[in-house]
Amino acid sequence: MFRGPGSFGYQPRNNKANEPMKTPENLFKKALQKRQPQIGLWLGLADAYSAELCAGAGFDWLLIDGEHSPNDLRSILAQLQAIAPYPSHPIARVPMGLGHVGQALIKQYLDLGAQTLLVPMIDTAAQAATVVRSMRYPQVDGKGGIRGMGGARASRWGRYPAYVREANEQVCLLVQVESREALANLEAIAAVEGVDGIFIGPADLSASLGHPGNPGHPEAQAAIDDAIARIVRSGRAAGIIATDEALARRYLQMGATFVAVGLDTQLLVRGTSALVAKFKPSAAPAAGVDSKVY
Repeated sequence: MFRGPGSFGYQPRNNKANEPMKTPENLFKKALQKRQPQIGLWLGLADAYSAELCAGAGFDWLLIDGEHSPNDLRSILAQLQAIAPYPSHPIARVPMGLGHVGQALIKQYLDLGAQTLLVPMIDTAAQAATVVRSMRYPQVDGKGGIRGMGGARASRWGRYPAYVREANEQVCLLVQVESREALANLEAIAAVEGVDGIFIGPADLSASLGHPGNPGHPEAQAAIDDAIARIVRSGRAAGIIATDEALARRYLQMGATFVAVGLDTQLLVRGTSALVAKFKPSAAPAAGVDSKVY
């Protein structure tokens, strides 16, 4: 005999549950467009457990570092999944973005579901344009993308039916400038359509200027200040990492929009070194614990 709604725990289906799932809006990209300051943290521990711990702190964004941390596709996926329930927006940095390897990595990171990528070592407008093409699906908006037509987790395996038509608008590209050549081409890089933000890498930039290991050198700091001002004038969002509070606040006052104010690895180094020093005063402090900039 047929039993109606409510029998054996049966409940009528909510019609909304049957509606097609909509491609998520990239709220970080939207915030950059509105020039709303976004405070972030660098994740270098390459671990989903620690990534989730940091995601609960309330940062606007978390950078999963695929360039200088021991991450692979599976560890990046695990961290994206760990961060997903929290408001923090995950950004993934690819180890490289140019050439066939870079193109493949960009495709794979996007297919994992990372909406926002940070691409290092961009020195020219032509390189920036190449990366933009790698971020976009082809012939969707007539702008000549070369991203492979997959989607995987990014499209929820096809459950976002409009993903291939909407993804180009929701991906966000941050290019990293960190050399003399990049500074010389800064306005041209900023003028490339599809570049959403420009991130200044203090460590590599200072090395390029002849001051390796010393991003606090006056010449390096002057170059950083000038670069932030030029990026802001161009209309793009400027970003940087600064683990010194006063310096981070100064960059924000200058108009930087997305600023990383710490690194999980450095927080652990400082915390453990400070703790052991309380019980072993003779213990030598770890190198870099008092570093003012990264």
